[in-house]
Amino acid sequence: MNEHIAPFLIGRATTVLQAMRQLEDTAQKILFVVDDGGVLVGSLTDGDIRRWILAGGKLDDPIDHVSCAEPSRVRESYDVAEVRQLMIEQAIGCVPVVDAGDCVVDLLFWERVFTDGSEHKPPVPIDLPVVIMAGGKGTRLDPFTRVLPKPLIPLGDKTVIERIIDSFLRFGVSTFYLSVHNKSRIIKSYFEELDPPYAVEYLEEDTPLGTAGSLRTLCGAVDGSLIVTNCDIILDTDYSELVEFHEAGRNDITIVGSLKTYHIPYGVCEIADGGELVKITEKPEYNFLVNTGMYVVRAETLCLIPEGEFFHMTHLIERTQKTGGKVALFPVSDKAWIDTGEWTEYRKALQRFEADA
Repeated sequence: MNEHIAPFLIGRATTVLQAMRQLEDTAQKILFVVDDGGVLVGSLTDGDIRRWILAGGKLDDPIDHVSCAEPSRVRESYDVAEVRQLMIEQAIGCVPVVDAGDCVVDLLFWERVFTDGSEHKPPVPIDLPVVIMAGGKGTRLDPFTRVLPKPLIPLGDKTVIERIIDSFLRFGVSTFYLSVHNKSRIIKSYFEELDPPYAVEYLEEDTPLGTAGSLRTLCGAVDGSLIVTNCDIILDTDYSELVEFHEAGRNDITIVGSLKTYHIPYGVCEIADGGELVKITEKPEYNFLVNTGMYVVRAETLCLIPEGEFFHMTHLIERTQKTGGKVALFPVSDKAWIDTGEWTEYRKALQRFEADA
């Protein structure tokens, strides 16, 4: 077996949580499940895990319950043209090569199969505008934000807001709305000087309107759906999958949630009435899905926002549910969520982008 394929192989008894962590370390976002003899028995993507979580599956279950049991494969005598056709038809970025005994001997990634300079399987374009909520004061990044508005804090050789925009550009997004208030003239001057190849429009707040108030301006002005994101988060995820999930579910609002794992480095005591000890759980691990601050919103939903009033996204979510609308959650991994809104996470993000440079 070639050493370069080892990170992409995983045993069938591995838990879903362990598989998630291994997936996070692979840029290709796919693993191949093998038995003790190296025989291919399944494939696993972040989409498979997402569907498992949404169905209420447990993270400590074995991946045998989650993986695709009949992954595509080719023999060692494969024809490159046939592999290309397979990848295009099935929209997959990797095909395993197996020997006569179905043991994995090689992996054919998109960039290896296609010789036209494509480094990765091209993303599926999304035809949605993006709203970036860029009007806050960014007090958690004080004293930087005494001088600069939060969206213009540097992250490597670009600003945070440019990093956010870049993550959407590769999916063909060409229209961005910036909701601005604090230091809005600096933000507008920056983009005027930048002269970007995409359209930037502004939703101006005379007074702070919360995390959703300014979106009322777009009621009746946008068709279909739009993506709304805070200006201090960057997601490393497939936005086309997010939009497909939103549309297929007929959701009014889709929340992007990140799985967060918390380790308690002590024995946790569980007691009954009167203080009698029931059990001690040593160094337990708890998993939660937390709101990242990114949403896909159906345009009609924006008309539920009161005009000119302070209104948060949580208020819009509650109002949508009360009026019979559907709100769903699209989970991503912990490492897919880059938070730059407070110092500890900002430093981590800075290190990550410097390492990628």
